[in-house]
Amino acid sequence: MAVLSRTRTTPEPPARPPDGPPATSTAVRGTRRRRIPIAGLNVASVLLGIAVWWILAASGLKLPTPPEVVGQATTLIRNGTLGEDVVASLIRVVTGFALGTAAAVPIGFLMGWYAAVRGLVEPWIQFFRTIPPLAIIPLAIVLMGIGEAPKIFVIFLAAFLACVISTFQGVVNVDRTLINAARVLGAGDLTIFRRVVVPASTPFILVGMRVGLGSAWATLVAAELIAAQQGLGYRMQNAQLYYDLPTIFVGLISIGVLGLVMDRLLLTAERRLTGWQERR
Repeated sequence: MAVLSRTRTTPEPPARPPDGPPATSTAVRGTRRRRIPIAGLNVASVLLGIAVWWILAASGLKLPTPPEVVGQATTLIRNGTLGEDVVASLIRVVTGFALGTAAAVPIGFLMGWYAAVRGLVEPWIQFFRTIPPLAIIPLAIVLMGIGEAPKIFVIFLAAFLACVISTFQGVVNVDRTLINAARVLGAGDLTIFRRVVVPASTPFILVGMRVGLGSAWATLVAAELIAAQQGLGYRMQNAQLYYDLPTIFVGLISIGVLGLVMDRLLLTAERRLTGWQERR
């Protein structure tokens, strides 16, 4: 008698879905984006720009080649001219920018916090914003002479107008829910201003400072036309008379590098002071 044996198979349990979002989720893609070597891309971009510059100079355009500019920069560094010009321009830009920011931040806070101050000050701010700081140079010379004061004043004005509007917008854009919640919890105006308004406005202030710094450097060349004897802008204007293109390029690159370094410092401060913000 044949005995048929049946093999009993145990069904496999259903596959358990993996914990968490799939690998192709937005979060993972965002992480991958953040891992892109930005520094490497910056270096590649700079090298590509130098290559394009060299190609344009070699193609017949009236541009100095990178070796010519490097040679001129080496000469200016050895005779001390470039160092003196850099120091003179830095002093003017940093002084004007610091004074402009120091005046813009409190005025911007007052404009955003008090409607009466906004009504009195905002029309004048908007009025002077339509006037380029360079147009103030003739008036500055008449009123202040040809010393350092008019140079610093026009740089101050450029930085001030850029920063005060940004600070004002930062205070105005503070979420009213946060202010009302602080009032419900018993906080006074000073506490609300210090613990709510100032932190929420800090990103706007720092962005305004970066814009103001760019405006200060942009105004420098024209400011150093006011009877200056040193400075990057003065050196470039003097080189223009002799059609000295390498010296002009040295001045342009120096201003660009100094401005970039100062902007990176402000960006680092922004990241540290606004670490609570969600970033991409």
